[in-house]
Amino acid sequence: MSARNVAPADREVPEQRRILAVLVFSQILSGAGLAAGITVGALLAEEMLGSTGLAGVPSALFTAGAALGAVGIGQICRRHGRRPGLALGYAVGALGSLGVVVAAALGSAVLLFAALVVYGAGTATNLMARYAGADLASPARRGRAVSTVLLATTLGAVIGPNLVTLTGQVAHSWGIPRLAGPFLLAVAAFGAASVTLACLLRPDPLRLAEKLAAARAEAAAESPADGADSASDARPDRRGLVTGTLVMILTQFVMIAVMTMTPVHMRAHGHGTQEAGLVIALHVGAMFLPSPLTGLLVDRVGRRWIAGASGPVLLAAGLVAAMAPHSVPALATALVLLGIGWNFGLVSGTALVTDALPPARRASTQGLVDVGIALAGAAGGMSSGPVVVLGGYPTLALAGGILALAVVPLLAWAARRPPHTGTALAAAPAEKEQT
Repeated sequence: MSARNVAPADREVPEQRRILAVLVFSQILSGAGLAAGITVGALLAEEMLGSTGLAGVPSALFTAGAALGAVGIGQICRRHGRRPGLALGYAVGALGSLGVVVAAALGSAVLLFAALVVYGAGTATNLMARYAGADLASPARRGRAVSTVLLATTLGAVIGPNLVTLTGQVAHSWGIPRLAGPFLLAVAAFGAASVTLACLLRPDPLRLAEKLAAARAEAAAESPADGADSASDARPDRRGLVTGTLVMILTQFVMIAVMTMTPVHMRAHGHGTQEAGLVIALHVGAMFLPSPLTGLLVDRVGRRWIAGASGPVLLAAGLVAAMAPHSVPALATALVLLGIGWNFGLVSGTALVTDALPPARRASTQGLVDVGIALAGAAGGMSSGPVVVLGGYPTLALAGGILALAVVPLLAWAARRPPHTGTALAAAPAEKEQT
């Protein structure tokens, strides 16, 4: 590729549309697999273990597995590109889903826990795919590229929970516990996503982004006036990296903690699995459906403004759930707000992290960022059960909402001085974020 003919960093490359189309299709498939653990993981564990206090363990295990998966996927992407990393991650997720089905059929809690850790690789891959959408996006459209990939998850993730009854009937006809049914769907969903990416994600977005960055650096080296910008682009913006990471970690912790115990709380108060599935479907839809608007706001209004808005939205979710914990409409409203707050944090945080990293350092660092996100989810899931046992579901919901407000002082700290800005960041709406 000629350094003289390389497009500027703020211009979209032609390959981006094809890459986004492939990612969108794979995310639609994988969304159904993602929804399985969210919808029935806690209920399956409660049924097999006979303990509400341990109902949060599955969420903790598959989010811990997501942490391990994020490390592995990040390293594979760094060495070999996004295509092999994401395809392998979904294949491992399919294997874990099959393990959950076998564990339920055998009644083995040990196998269930081990399989949920492996299943976590699929959930990690589902989230890490958003970085592939941002690799080739211009800074001015990065939020919208991330949101496009997240939006694609909506269809499968909303359909999945509403198939709880149908997949449960299929599982029962095969002599498998009904609650394992959604994991049968996850086997097929993750497997199909793996094949799609392995065959169609060409050119590899990360590899192409690295080539374009190298070509721009070469072109800048030939022009002394641009040399400083080129060197600046090669350094990470540490403050932006820390800010984006902590926003995503905090919103993930709160979202997982409240979401995990909602189906258990509903069943304990006489609501059926189908009602819980509907509430979770609305929640998952709210996690991803607002993405186009969120991405537009992130690009136009500013990363930090939207990140800061996530805290008050999550607080509103906690207040609604705490004030009417037995009402299905109120719980549905609370879980929708919970999903929107998480979406604000994830899209803005992803844009901040991607802005802060040069292409050569993205994959491995993004993998480590997602490790932190997954561990936060594991901590939220593990702590949610004991909190409900000791203080009740309203206490959990309210405490989570109050904790989410910590994003406000975090963003105030981040805005105290302008972050490092190279050519890429200069194209982002940084000036709006500082106001």
